[in-house]
Amino acid sequence: MILLSIDLGLKAGLAWFQDDGQLIRCRSANFPNMGTLKKAIPAILDEIKPLTHLVIEGGGPIAKHWIKAAEKRSMTIMQTTAEAWREQLLWQRERRTGPQAKQYALNLANRLLKANNLRSATPISNDTAEAVLCGIWALNQLNIIKLNREEIARL
Repeated sequence: MILLSIDLGLKAGLAWFQDDGQLIRCRSANFPNMGTLKKAIPAILDEIKPLTHLVIEGGGPIAKHWIKAAEKRSMTIMQTTAEAWREQLLWQRERRTGPQAKQYALNLANRLLKANNLRSATPISNDTAEAVLCGIWALNQLNIIKLNREEIARL
């Protein structure tokens, strides 16, 4: 099993996890328009195989394109909001404002990268960090891992 978590948008964050919950790759993707994004989705879904789960943070027309492509591949699809995963993974004091929550997400994601011996050629973006944490949320929901706020804070 491979799980792909996405912070949706024309500027998107992507994070892949293997079946034991280990983060194996993360990156950002910038699409100039919806047409370019729609054409890129199949290639992104083929980047790391066997991709079995798609987790998306967000909704709207962009989500519909991802969901349609995932359904064609018979993938398990989960959809959430930033508020939902933040409530489970961040302390209330860390998510009082959107910018504050993004900064905490960035700090946690960087610690996860280090803990998984992953390096990024460039600093990761807020979108990538949020995709990583959304993926952690999904892995918790699927009972693949169990990380609570205290355990995350110790990373």
